[in-house]
Amino acid sequence: MLFDLSRLRSGVDHIERLYEPSAFPLGEADEFRLIAPVDVVADLRKDARTVRLRGRVRTGLECDCSRCLESFPVPVDATFDLLFMPASAQTAEGEREIADADLGVSFYEGDLIDLGDVIREQFYLTLPMKPLCRDDCKGLCPVCGTNWNRETCACRPAWVDPRMEPLRKLRD
Repeated sequence: MLFDLSRLRSGVDHIERLYEPSAFPLGEADEFRLIAPVDVVADLRKDARTVRLRGRVRTGLECDCSRCLESFPVPVDATFDLLFMPASAQTAEGEREIADADLGVSFYEGDLIDLGDVIREQFYLTLPMKPLCRDDCKGLCPVCGTNWNRETCACRPAWVDPRMEPLRKLRD
């Protein structure tokens, strides 16, 4: 998924690609699974020093609910506007303060931009901080593990605050 900037003759290019989910290998630490092909449409414009990449990513992800652990789909329709500069423009002369304009800049090496990294970043930005299968998800019973969205149980969680134990002993 590498895009070679040296092949860019006019300074402008249009990208339309469809990737299968297998093109994005995911690790154990990833909090989602790809369940649909990834559709990428982007325009790339190269100036003397910068490359601007604007586009849209569409696909479907699957996450596990934070409360009940059931899988549910998360549609992805994300737009992006990224600015790239050559890695040589990044100076390593000690510490320096980062300006607000520098926060949105990424760097590339050797006239290659990895579209896979750009797309994967959009997946993470689309994911909710606390994925829920639905807003009113009831979660799991802390005693028996029953999914309260599907059935009820007779368990009575009897959590006792251990900090109150000295007071309970005084009462007895």
